[in-house]
Amino acid sequence: MKIRQILLVFAAFGLTSALLAQTGQGQTGSTPGVSQSSQNPTTQDSGNPGARCNIVRDDYMSPVNQTQVQIRDQAAMRRQVEDQAKALVPLTEREVTSEAKTASAETLVKDVKARGVDFDMTPGIEKRLRKANVSEEAIEAARQAGPKLREQMAKMILGPNPVRIQDIPKQQMRSFSAIIVETDPDKVISSVNGFAKEYPASPLLSYVYSIGANAYQHKGDVEMVIEYTGKSLKLNPDNLTALALRVGMLPQPQFLRSHPADRGRILSEALSDARHALLLISQLPKQPNEAEAEYEKRLAGFASEIHGPLGVVHLELASGGPAATGPDKAELAKAEQEFTMAVANSSHPDPRDYYRLGEAYAMDGKYDDAIQAFTKAGTLGQGTLIKNYANEQIAEVKKRKAQGTVASNPSGL
Repeated sequence: MKIRQILLVFAAFGLTSALLAQTGQGQTGSTPGVSQSSQNPTTQDSGNPGARCNIVRDDYMSPVNQTQVQIRDQAAMRRQVEDQAKALVPLTEREVTSEAKTASAETLVKDVKARGVDFDMTPGIEKRLRKANVSEEAIEAARQAGPKLREQMAKMILGPNPVRIQDIPKQQMRSFSAIIVETDPDKVISSVNGFAKEYPASPLLSYVYSIGANAYQHKGDVEMVIEYTGKSLKLNPDNLTALALRVGMLPQPQFLRSHPADRGRILSEALSDARHALLLISQLPKQPNEAEAEYEKRLAGFASEIHGPLGVVHLELASGGPAATGPDKAELAKAEQEFTMAVANSSHPDPRDYYRLGEAYAMDGKYDDAIQAFTKAGTLGQGTLIKNYANEQIAEVKKRKAQGTVASNPSGL
């Protein structure tokens, strides 16, 4: 199951920008713990697919082990991760004035809003920016995107306690920053455990544990993802990053098969966590000068990353487990709704969400809709096992549709 990267980037922006500003580190590199293999839909589990209700594949949804994957374009992925990491670092005054010379005013405003700046506006800075011909719009954007905003975002990530970033000891901050910039999952996990042992009362510990959970997700270890998100949420139940990771893992067929006696409880917990995550997303504040339409689109994009796993929960509830005699129509309707919201509001829909939508439609007897969803999954999943699975499902659904047509009109008239 892919990590919910958009939420990680959001969380990292709020906290990391403040940390980098304080510690003086401006390194660029991979976003902490982000699994390149699991983020990219070209990397899938190569195990034998199982079946659910004769048509529902589930093994491709299990986490991916790094040794099993094939990355279609590693160079492009590296560039993508580098761009994401760069976007987490706030602009300096020099970078603002430099970009004003080479980019349009509109582009500069966009970059300032997206990355923030590492300074609060003063009369002196404003004078220098005007002298450098920085536009009025960009100056106003910089005024609204200084450290005060990042402090607000950091508090939201750290939880309700009124902890100020500048009050955290510098050595603790340096240790945390080292975890943020580390890209090797094993080293991340080792550093996370070391941080927890050395700073057991740190207000950063909830977020540190969520980074550890992300590293375990990168390694394909679902059990440890669940364990570390549990540690994170015990310290801060509102840690959106941990919630997103946990919701993505709990309903995985791989995890449910390992805990058959707890299947109902696990799905109930996933449902509760997903709803809590959606509530937190709905309460995220507007950014300075953000138009209402942009704000709503941003929240819908974040929410789409929860609707996909929530659809998996309802799909599993619809199947009812091994003892079920048939799908639950009410749960199927909910699954269809969640997957539809996931793909409709995402700027980069996950082909697996389309595939699961096809599963739900097929189980619901909506064959034309199922074919359309599987076709979309195959188109988005070119070069992956999803493409092969989707083609198989399309053939199977067409066969079932034809059988249903013959059964309803045996004379062929």
